[in-house]
Amino acid sequence: MKANQFGKEGWTPNRIKDLKGKTFVITGTTSGTGFEAAKILLSKGAKVVILNRNPKKAEDTIKTLKQELGNHIDVLAIKMDLAIQASIKKATEEVLKTVSQIDALICNAAIAQVPKQTLTEDGWESQMGTNYYGNFTLQALLFPLIEKSKGRIVTVGSLGYDMGIKTIKFDDLNWDKDYTPNNAYSQSKLAQIMSIYELQDRLKLAGKTEVKAYACHPGSSRTNLINTSGSFIMKFIFNLMKLSPLTQSAEKGAYPQLMCATEPNLDQKEFYGPTGRNFWTGPVGAHKLEPHAKDKMVAKRLWRLSEKETGVKWNI
Repeated sequence: MKANQFGKEGWTPNRIKDLKGKTFVITGTTSGTGFEAAKILLSKGAKVVILNRNPKKAEDTIKTLKQELGNHIDVLAIKMDLAIQASIKKATEEVLKTVSQIDALICNAAIAQVPKQTLTEDGWESQMGTNYYGNFTLQALLFPLIEKSKGRIVTVGSLGYDMGIKTIKFDDLNWDKDYTPNNAYSQSKLAQIMSIYELQDRLKLAGKTEVKAYACHPGSSRTNLINTSGSFIMKFIFNLMKLSPLTQSAEKGAYPQLMCATEPNLDQKEFYGPTGRNFWTGPVGAHKLEPHAKDKMVAKRLWRLSEKETGVKWNI
């Protein structure tokens, strides 16, 4: 285990300088790590655009943030459902009309452990459709402004990338055969992380090194992720775990994405998250990524397939 570059305590938001004049776009902010990340960015003076599928919850979130930080904060909500490509296209148009720069796009929203095979309206297995294809399209459509802003793309993965079949099941991406909530979730998270390292290679090849792309994960944080979409038994197990020292606060779970969005000179090749036991909790920094997440052949094939499936081409 190499020493944490940020010292024994690891990375904390104290390192974030004044963010006045900077703009961040973040998905999934009505609870959990996304809420905490938005709050910390706003507290440092940033403008934050929050993308959520439920406008009422987004409105309540803004009220809460204003109560906690004051009415002066610059926060704006745009409706977007990551599971629906048309919704993403509409939301990105609105983002591009509304802001003149994006210093970082933080892809935080996800669904997890969907009990039964469910398809999105675009015809994909719901976890792959939301966590992977949704983010692929969102990142591609906002890329021109991120590039102009010399900004960053931050994907919030999960240790789940290492818990399923550890590759992409190209012959049955929708799990028509042998669907399990965990394998489907794991594949969606692997795809999400994989595409970030593939994006890095493509940016480098195109000489577009001013855009940075980072992959991180929140560790084991006390959030509502499993409660939102998981089965009864998963919810039961996870809610028991929340009471144990194996989990950390949602605020701490937000540190890796905040670090990837703001820390200068951060090495893109790394994978960031808590560095304690099992990488569930502990000081935030770089830690080991299993080699299957950087399988170049699989990543290239996945990228080509994604452009075909979504009909969205990256302008690299």
